Amino acid sequence: MPRIPAAPNSIQKGIPLKHLLGSEAVDCLAHNILLVYPQFDEQAFRKAALSGLEPLGIMERGKHFAKALRPSLPDKYSEAIEILLASLMPPTTETDGLGLAVFFYHPHNCFVSEYGLDPVHNDGEDPFESSMKAQYELTKRFSCEFSMRPFLIQQQDRTLSQLVNWTSDPDPHVRRLCSEGTRPRLPWAPRIPAFITNPAPVLPILEALKNDQSLYVRRSVANHLGDIAKDHPETVFGICERWLNGASKEVKWLIRHALRHPAKKGNKTALQLRVAAK
Repeated sequence: MPRIPAAPNSIQKGIPLKHLLGSEAVDCLAHNILLVYPQFDEQAFRKAALSGLEPLGIMERGKHFAKALRPSLPDKYSEAIEILLASLMPPTTETDGLGLAVFFYHPHNCFVSEYGLDPVHNDGEDPFESSMKAQYELTKRFSCEFSMRPFLIQQQDRTLSQLVNWTSDPDPHVRRLCSEGTRPRLPWAPRIPAFITNPAPVLPILEALKNDQSLYVRRSVANHLGDIAKDHPETVFGICERWLNGASKEVKWLIRHALRHPAKKGNKTALQLRVAAK
């Protein structure tokens, strides 16, 4: 059976996150891949993954493991990613309280973002569909908000088209990705300059998700609007004013949450809208 490392439910004081991707994660990665791909060069992977690991932070370790995996999997990206997908644990069924164990899948996401854009890694064939399939499955286990960003930066239109389609997916993890992955100023992640300059292309996603049944998704929409408000406050004020018309208590909460930063700075319009959303 596949396995993932044990991990605490939340960040522990004095224990860096980087330890979530240590030797136990290497063991589990090798074990899980060998279950579905017996040709996997376990020893070469272990040596590469553990070499130079100690000084790396959690985000860098994901990329380091992805690069260590590459030589021990098939040369063609689409074949390699199918093996990684076959090695996954079953999807999670909850959206909160999952703990930190899901960081185990950060290297899988990094594999997609490192090798899933350029046809040179896929025998000259466009890897886009394989990468979207991979992120669809991976985000059910550990959000692909980071790995989706290179696709939005380099292939904006086709990636947004895919995300718009996913806004009606039955899985809340997938729906949340549509909002969280497109945030222009997502913490820990590269910014998306095009959306900082002009957020209009992502607004249909937020419209589609504002009444989502899941708080997990609605919170992402609120945070996304909060990002936009840092550069285009009047755009967000207009959206919130429109959404207030006949708003449910859930949407009112979303509006208050979205406007908390401009309200803290004393912005009069933000304060008035938050009062109206009580």
